[in-house]
Parts: sequence; C-alpha cells; structure tokens
Amino acid sequence: MAIVTLTTDFGHGGYELARLKGAMLREFAELRVVDITHTVNNYDIVQAAFIFRNAWASFPKGTIHLISVNDYAVEKPRFLVAAHHGHYFVAPDNGLFTLIFGDDQPKAFHELKYREDRLLNLEEVYAYAAGFLGRGRPVIEIGPPAEGIVQRITLQPVISHSQIRGSVIFIDNYENAITNVSKSLFEQVSGGRGFQLFFKRHDPICQLSQYYNEVEVGEPLCLFNSAGLLEIAINMGRAGSLLSLKVEDTVQIDFHS
Repeated sequence: MAIVTLTTDFGHGGYELARLKGAMLREFAELRVVDITHTVNNYDIVQAAFIFRNAWASFPKGTIHLISVNDYAVEKPRFLVAAHHGHYFVAPDNGLFTLIFGDDQPKAFHELKYREDRLLNLEEVYAYAAGFLGRGRPVIEIGPPAEGIVQRITLQPVISHSQIRGSVIFIDNYENAITNVSKSLFEQVSGGRGFQLFFKRHDPICQLSQYYNEVEVGEPLCLFNSAGLLEIAINMGRAGSLLSLKVEDTVQIDFHS
C-alpha cells in the first residue's frame, strides 16, 4: 500500500480537501493518505516549506509527498515531480523545491501535463500523479524533463566574529518563536563563549536550556528544538503573544569577547 502525504493551505472548512482525497482514492483505491498539515497560511510557500522540510524524512522510503500551496502563482501553472532520497515529491513550480531542499536539490524534475483548454482541475492533476507513482511506475515516465525550475531563497543569518543576527521564521502552535539560527552555526560562531540573546526590547536571555521546565513557569528561555533551530519560548506560556514576537522579527546573539 503506497503512502501519500498531503501538505496544503486548504484549511478544513471547505470542500477542496475532500475533493482531492476522493479523487486520489478514485484514481487508485489502495493509497494510504496521511495529512501533514492543511493550515498553512494561504499562499505562504515559505511556511509550507518549513513545516514540510521538518516532517517528510520521518516517513518510509517510497512515500509520495504532495504539496499544494499557491498553485496558481503564475498564469500558466507548472507542476513538477521528482524522486529524491528514495521518496517522491509533487509540487507546483513556484519555488517550493528550492525552499525545501536548499543546496540538496533533486537531480531531475519531470513536468506533469494537464489539459489547458479548460479550467485547471487541481485534484485531477494531483490524483493522477499519486495513482501513477502509487502503482510503482517509474517517475521518468510521468512527463517530460523540466528545466528552469523557479528559484526562491530565504533570509539567512548574518554572522561576524562575535555576533549572529537572525530572524524568526515560524511561530508554532504553542507560540514558540523558531529562528533561522541552527545549532551548528551557533556552536561554530560561539566557540564555547557565553552569549546574550536580544529580541525586541526585552531583557536578553543568557543561558541555553535543554528542557522547557528548566526555568520557572512564565519565564522566557531559549533552546535548540528537535529541528536543530534556536527557539525562544516561555515555560507553560505563549512567547509569540507575551513577547510580541512574529515572523521576520530580528534576533541578535552577542558572544562575549
């Protein structure tokens, strides 16, 4: 039974998600459909890429991943299929692939063809891809090779000998503020030195925690989360609201000389 994951900005209040799932099962009833998320902010491919990037590798090899976010970014949409690290990926050509994989891009992309003489039927496009791959057919036969993939880049931290300037890239369901500062970058620049983490006009955080409950309830902390990214949180609280943190806010880490 082939596993298919879904990552979309459809939400749960309409019929689009049900139509997509129904079309896939009609195409190939033996598919096992697993939801990653359907609450991506509308058209927000950066958020979609962040969530998906930190989830897909937990699935077994052979999984088919469908990502439907901002499909109509251009007048004539293009849909891409790629095999990578033993998984299959299907998404619109709107920059998602570069945001997800960075420098580790799939070696080849293939284009999903659809009828252009009528209104684009998204569920038809994705259902065809899911059924084709779910039956074990080779990805090179799904469509012609695709060149000139849309490129997108994300903000990267700015570093110096004694400082990292990063930004908040995601606010999770607990309102923890996740930054683009990785553990490896932090360790590389810090060299074991002490630090001060500045954000907004709040007092700096000067100590890394391993667990949320290492500080008193209601107190702020920072730690490296399961994705290996620096996170600002409040023990049993909501850092986003209480500390007025939002996506694209700047954080600054100063290391002691």
